[in-house]
Amino acid sequence: MVTVRLERLNENHAPALLAFERANRAYFTRSIPDRGDAHFADFAAIHRERLAEQDAGTCHFHVILDESGELIGRVNLVDVEEGAAELGYRVGERAAGRGVATAAAREACRLAAAEYGLRELTAVTTLDNEASRAVLARAGFGVVGDVDIDGRPGLRFLRRLDPPPSSTVRAVP
Repeated sequence: MVTVRLERLNENHAPALLAFERANRAYFTRSIPDRGDAHFADFAAIHRERLAEQDAGTCHFHVILDESGELIGRVNLVDVEEGAAELGYRVGERAAGRGVATAAAREACRLAAAEYGLRELTAVTTLDNEASRAVLARAGFGVVGDVDIDGRPGLRFLRRLDPPPSSTVRAVP
C-alpha cells in the first residue's frame, strides 16, 4: 500500500502547486478539460480565491504529498452543502498507477466524515477514464447515474459516509 499524506491547502502551497499544475498540464488534458492559459496567468489570485472558499466552508482543498514531502497531487471536496460535497482529484503523471489516487480518495472520505461532518460524497468521471472509475470503485463509490461532462458521456458516483465514532461518555457514580 502506498503512503500519502493530505495537507489542507494553505498559502505556502502556491509555488509547488503551480509548478505541479504546469508540469502535468498536458498529461491532465488527456482525460479532463484543460484549465486554460488564464488559470496559469492568474494563479495567485485563483489560489487566494480557493483559500477564501475554504475559509467560508464551501470547499475543502488538499494537496497530496509523498513520503519525501513532494507534492504529487491534489484532492478536493467542493460545493459543500447540507452534509454533502463533490470529490475531485488529480495525481501527477510520475505518481500515476501506484495507488496514490485511491489512497488519497479514501483519506478524503475519512476526513469528510471525521473532520468536516459530511454524510455523503459524489464524484463524476468520463466513461473513457477507466483509471478514475476504478479509483472511485476502490474508494467505496457506486454508480448512481449518467452525466454529461463538457460534452463527453460520463457517470455520477455516490458514497455515503459512516459517521465518526462518537466518544464514549460514562457517568461517574
